[in-house]
Amino acid sequence: MTIPLPIDYRPQEDEEFMNPVMLEFFKHKLLAWREELLAESSATLQTLQNETLQEPDLADRASSETERALELRTRDRERKLIGKIDEALRRIDENEYGFCEITGDPISIKRLEARPIATMTLEAQEQHERMEKVHRDD
Repeated sequence: MTIPLPIDYRPQEDEEFMNPVMLEFFKHKLLAWREELLAESSATLQTLQNETLQEPDLADRASSETERALELRTRDRERKLIGKIDEALRRIDENEYGFCEITGDPISIKRLEARPIATMTLEAQEQHERMEKVHRDD
């Protein structure tokens, strides 16, 4: 069931956290982002299919192959991002969205607006990254 969003609605820190309207706001935001990524991916595939790597000049061919490889890496990152968006949409459906997977605390509205796929509070994310860095240096 979709809830109509008021025009110009923006989540506020002083309203009930993850109320139905707020959840609908983030759902719309995530779906729009997903749609944008899928459209870009489709356009890239179309371009790659239409391009030919029959550049007569070796330098031009190398440049084209480098651009193509970069584009494919970008699309791979976007594919992973779509997976994270799908996971966030699942969390909305299961009423888990907006809460830190480590502490269970609410994730700030500002953080969710900036990064709607966030799964941790800023503090938990920073601690997680510090721990990763410590273990990576081993």
